[in-house]
Amino acid sequence: MNFAKKSLGQNFLIDKNIVRKIVSLTEIKNKNVVEIGPGTGALTNEIIKKKPKSLLLIEKDINLSKELKSKYSKNKKIKIFCEDILNFNIEKVILKDSVIFGNLPYNISSQILVKILKFKKWPPNFNDIIFMFQKELGEKILGKFLSSNYGRLSILVNFRLKSINKFLISPNCFFPKPKINSMVIHFQPKLFKGFKIKKINNLEKVTNILFSNKRKMINKNIKKILNAKNLRNLNELNLNSRPTEISENLYYKITEVYERK
Repeated sequence: MNFAKKSLGQNFLIDKNIVRKIVSLTEIKNKNVVEIGPGTGALTNEIIKKKPKSLLLIEKDINLSKELKSKYSKNKKIKIFCEDILNFNIEKVILKDSVIFGNLPYNISSQILVKILKFKKWPPNFNDIIFMFQKELGEKILGKFLSSNYGRLSILVNFRLKSINKFLISPNCFFPKPKINSMVIHFQPKLFKGFKIKKINNLEKVTNILFSNKRKMINKNIKKILNAKNLRNLNELNLNSRPTEISENLYYKITEVYERK
């Protein structure tokens, strides 16, 4: 019996119908698959049934990692890394045309997503990401301009990923039961051809600075990023706007101007 570790944000998925629904979101037969945080192997078992070309498992928990290695020792398609995903160079091990799955620990799920958004090579080697988040975070990731969930994270995610599908999961589908609902989101990478941002870190910096005073007008914080000369290239930017009143595309344009200064 595996006991979930609160320190690692572990909640094991036990509903087999939900497991099948997640794995069926995209075709994985003869594809390279990566699973982040496989835990006890609920998703892993279903992935194997779909006959992937290869399967990489990344599990931080030493005991779970040992169990997975023992359980799948005879399957030559499976490679297991006992690593902390936040410190692991996942981009280096992802093969071309991969699918990434993850029933992510709630406490670091946004950090894992941002880590993938910052891949140096874009378009990346993966074609699909299927991640599970806390519902509240999922809504922020998908937040549309002028909605209450719109913010730094949705601006960053929208620059590099498009959302294909989503559905909610009840706490009853896990052991131990979390106190909140979960959301599965299926993403695919996109190439934003209209904007030539050199480093996504700069977009992150711009949004961090402007959203640092979310309820205040941007007229003071924008001066930390751009000077008066640069601002003349942004005629459509109203300096009396609040951060949530600026569209994603305008944030991308601000970042372009910031990189040229």
